[in-house]
Amino acid sequence: MSVGVLIFFAILGAFICAKARVAGGAVIFSLIALVLFIGTPVGSGLPGAIGAVLQSVSQASEPLTEGGVG
Repeated sequence: MSVGVLIFFAILGAFICAKARVAGGAVIFSLIALVLFIGTPVGSGLPGAIGAVLQSVSQASEPLTEGGVG
């Protein structure tokens, strides 16, 4: 079975759990889909991209968090 099919079924399972208002199941299926996606060549750059975005936000907010009042 291909990874794409497994990702599709994990997303489908998350959708079904969300419609049934089973939040825990939806989170588990979403995490499974995310792990499977990161394991593919297309998704292998995702952790680095998220890190770059968080670093940019951190650098942009640094002037706001430095120094005190007065």
